[in-house]
Amino acid sequence: MQDIVTYKLDSGVATIQMDDGKVNVLSPRMIQDIGLAFDRARTDQAAVVLTGRPGNLSAGFDRNVLLGGGPAAVEMLIAGFKLAERVLSFPRPVVVACPGHALAMGAFLMLAGDYRIGIHGAFKIGAPEVAIGLSMPRFGVEICKLRLAPTYLQRSVLNAEIYGPEQAVAAGFLDRVVAPEELASNALTTAAELAKLPAMAFALTKQRLREDGLARLHQAIELDGADFSPML
Repeated sequence: MQDIVTYKLDSGVATIQMDDGKVNVLSPRMIQDIGLAFDRARTDQAAVVLTGRPGNLSAGFDRNVLLGGGPAAVEMLIAGFKLAERVLSFPRPVVVACPGHALAMGAFLMLAGDYRIGIHGAFKIGAPEVAIGLSMPRFGVEICKLRLAPTYLQRSVLNAEIYGPEQAVAAGFLDRVVAPEELASNALTTAAELAKLPAMAFALTKQRLREDGLARLHQAIELDGADFSPML
């Protein structure tokens, strides 16, 4: 079976790349494989660059599993939420290199990074849940509260606005935008620079900075699980 998540360690920076050959849906397998890659990065005490394939970071959850409903759909949703929670609390720096579109859970996973770099181009970034008839899960509300600019919060979550890369910086989905050919080198350089920060000071400060938000996020995931229970 072809790998859809690869891991490469170089000079203390682990590059975790998602590539399913399509739009990098967050299927149960993709979520599991990303988690295993973060396990490896933690063992290696490495900073992380999380990236996708040309044109896509991720289009969100696997719709085929969602439409199938039942335990598989619920387990996928909760596993995806918990993966983002884990990335938010990962003790080493996490840089997300977004090579194109990032939508729904793909955008939420991007929000979990410590530094997010996108590329110029006609790409879509945001949370379209309400626009496609879905109530935003509590998890989505909380992670957006934690990372988005206050003036863009309701526009992004309630109005389901979708942004190009440059406006995504203003909204808080991204920290900066570079030329496509510069993405990989920028991400690696940024991760290497962040990795130079004293590890203990970085980890403890990250924990303290996000402690309240992570507590709210954890509670939101539990409440979402209760909301999804009729699907079981």
